[in-house]
Amino acid sequence: EEEEEEDDDDDENDVEYDDEDAKGEVYGEPNRLKPQSREAQFRSEKLKMDSLLQRMQSGPVSVRVHDVIIKGNTKTKDHVIEAETEVLNNVGSMQELLKASQIVNLRLQALEIFDSVKITLDSGPPELPGTANVIIEVVETASPLSGQIGAYTKAEGMYLEDHISYSDLDTCRADARSSTVEGSLKYKNFFGYGDLWDGSLAYGYDHSAELSAGVFLPRFKGLVTPVTARAYLLSQDWLKFSSYKERSMGLSLGLFSTPYHDLAYNLAWRTLTDPSQMSSRSIRRQLGHNLLSSLKYTFKFDRRNSTMRPTRGYAFVSTTQIGGLTPDSRSLRFLRQEFDLRYVVPLGFYHAALNFGVSGGVVFPWGNGFSSRPSSLPERFFLGGNISPVCALGGPTALWGFKTRGLGPTEPKRQVNNENADPSGVDFLGGDLAVTALADLSFDLPFRWFREKGIHAHVFACAGNVAKLTENEYRNISVQKFVESLRSSVGVGLVVPTSLFRMELNYCYILKKLDHDRAKTGVWLTFSAAS
Repeated sequence: EEEEEEDDDDDENDVEYDDEDAKGEVYGEPNRLKPQSREAQFRSEKLKMDSLLQRMQSGPVSVRVHDVIIKGNTKTKDHVIEAETEVLNNVGSMQELLKASQIVNLRLQALEIFDSVKITLDSGPPELPGTANVIIEVVETASPLSGQIGAYTKAEGMYLEDHISYSDLDTCRADARSSTVEGSLKYKNFFGYGDLWDGSLAYGYDHSAELSAGVFLPRFKGLVTPVTARAYLLSQDWLKFSSYKERSMGLSLGLFSTPYHDLAYNLAWRTLTDPSQMSSRSIRRQLGHNLLSSLKYTFKFDRRNSTMRPTRGYAFVSTTQIGGLTPDSRSLRFLRQEFDLRYVVPLGFYHAALNFGVSGGVVFPWGNGFSSRPSSLPERFFLGGNISPVCALGGPTALWGFKTRGLGPTEPKRQVNNENADPSGVDFLGGDLAVTALADLSFDLPFRWFREKGIHAHVFACAGNVAKLTENEYRNISVQKFVESLRSSVGVGLVVPTSLFRMELNYCYILKKLDHDRAKTGVWLTFSAAS
C-alpha cells in the first residue's frame, strides 16, 4: 500500500528540504561556517546541495530522524498527527526519508481535516550528526461543515424494449430500482480527534428510504485501526418481487479495519410486513418482528489494475457472518458464507483481456432443529438486477439479462377475489445456496476517439443458480439437478467507464431460463458502481 502512495505526483506532496540548515549535520559534518558575503554563502550552499544530490544518485545517504515537530494544529490533538508519522521512525537513508515524508503527507491529507500540509526536512542537533528533524506544518480546515445533494442511479439494470412508448417508461423506472435522491451533511474534527460526523437522507424511486448518522475516528484510544459507528433507519419495498416490506432500526460498529481485513458488528430491530395481504405462505411465515445481532468478517485483496476495466491481475473476497449473538428468542440465528474469485488474463492486442470469475454463497440457520427450520428471508441470496458482474465483487448477485430478484425458488401468491389481481403472480423466495460464473472478453475499438475516452467493447457469458437447502430440502438436491437448472446468457455490448460508474449498453441473449424467471432477450442499459 505504501509503495503505491509513494508513486504519486510529487506536486501533490509539499515536502521541502531546508538548504540553509543542511550544512553538514545530517551527513555527519559539523557546522562551522565563517562569516562571508551573501553571494559567497549562496554559492557555498548551492555547491553543498549539488554534492548532496550527487551522493543521493550514487547511493544511499545515511540519516535517521531525531524529532518530529508539529505546528499549526490549534484544535487537532498532537497524537492524531503523530499516529500518521510512525513510518518516519524506520528510515535509514535520505532517500527513504523523502519517500516516507510523502507518505505522511498523503495520510494527513486523507484525514480530510486540513486545508494544507507542508513538511520540511531540517538538520538535527549539532551534537547528533547524521540526524534530521521533520517539521510538519498544517492548516486546519476553515470550513468544517459541508454538504451535498444529488440524484444517483446505482448498480441496477434497465431493460429497453424494441419500441418504447410512454406506458413502458413506468416499467423502465421500476427496474432501475436503485435510483435515489440523496442529501448529506458532514462536520469535520468536532472534538479535535480527527473525527468526522455525518448525517444523510436518501429516498428511492421504489419507495425505499434511509436516514442515518455516523462518526469516523481515525485513531481511538490508541487503537491501530479506525473505528466507525452508524445509527440508521431503513425502509425497503419488495412488494413487487416478494410481497413484503422491510423496516430496520439499528446500529452498526466497525471494530477492526485494515487493507485486507474488516470486522463489523450490527444490531438491528427489523420488521417485515405485507400491506397487500397477498403474500405466499412462505412469506407470511416470516412476517413480524425479529432481532438481528451479527458479527461480520471480510477478507479481501484486489490485485487488479482497475475495478472498472480490469486488464490484468486477480482478486478474492471472503465474507463470513454469524447471527444470533444475543439470548433473545427473537434473535435470528444463522451462518452465512460468501466468496468471490476473479482472474484477468491480458491477451496482448487491442488492450484485450479475458476476465474469469466464480462466486458462491451459502446460508443456514443454527440451533436446535436447524435442519427443519427456514432461513431468514432478508439473509437469503437473490440473483438478478443486471448489475455488471465485472464490477460486482463480493458474492453471488449478478447475471446479465435477468431482472431484480428474477430467478430462483418461487411460490404462488395468495389468491384473493380481486379482478385486478394477477392470478399467475408468484413470490420470489430467494435461496440458501447460490453460485454464479462469468467470462468477459473486453477489447478496444479501432477508433481513436473511443480509445481516448476509454470506451470499449466486450463479449460476455454468464451462468448461475440458486437453490433451497433448509426445511430438509437439502435431501432433494444433487449436483446433477443443480447443474441442469443453471440459468445462462451471452451477449455483446459497449462499455463507457467513468470515474464514478461503469455504463454498459448490451444485447443479451438468454440461453436458459425457467418458467417464472424474469429474463428477456434484448437490449439492456446498466449502471454499475465500482466494487
